[in-house]
Amino acid sequence: MKILIVGGNGGIGFAMLKESLTRYPDAQLHATYRRVKPHWYHERVAWHQADASNNEDVKSLSELFDDIDWVINCIGLLHTSNKGPEKNLAALDSVFFQQMITTNTLPTLLLAKYFTPKLKKTDKPKFAVISAKVGSISDNQLGGWYSYRASKAALNMFIKTMSIEWQRMLKNGVVLALHPGTTDTPLSEPFQGNVPQGKLFTPEKVAYDLIGLIASSTPQESGSFLTYSGERLPW
Repeated sequence: MKILIVGGNGGIGFAMLKESLTRYPDAQLHATYRRVKPHWYHERVAWHQADASNNEDVKSLSELFDDIDWVINCIGLLHTSNKGPEKNLAALDSVFFQQMITTNTLPTLLLAKYFTPKLKKTDKPKFAVISAKVGSISDNQLGGWYSYRASKAALNMFIKTMSIEWQRMLKNGVVLALHPGTTDTPLSEPFQGNVPQGKLFTPEKVAYDLIGLIASSTPQESGSFLTYSGERLPW
């Protein structure tokens, strides 16, 4: 079994990597980082430097594989060092918006394009991405967070559309968008004060839940938007 975790050096990505190692003792694990290679080492993990928003990087990464069983994209961006999610229209910034799309949406498009032919060669291929509940259009009751919401809604639409094509060409395949809940990582750190008690999860718990969901998912569930607990979310 071969598993690729994109963004394997991030909070959720690294936890997913370790959970996969524990759950699948015979699996070959591959993980990407963008700039600095992690010092952490495991004999069954191969690290690859790649900017998942760069076409040539993703294409070159895919060429390292003849086949692969799972691709999991854990890359995400909510805020930068000098700008956070917008509270109103006046705070909109075109550069920040494009950065959200480039980080939260584009990598999945490129990964799907170049890795689907590799996934097609295995018996039960699975392609999963970390999305967010705030990307649900019908669930949006609070407003705000324009760029982040839009980037995740675009991601969700892509996943749903991709799943329809997979139903025709990879009948045993599964495509999933996953909401991890609020996880104790640098991404959520500035906003953790508003999280209800018991709803701030460790990366390890999130990884355990999400890897479990991917493992148990069936082709009938392909194209689903699921929470960490398996609840189906509205698009």
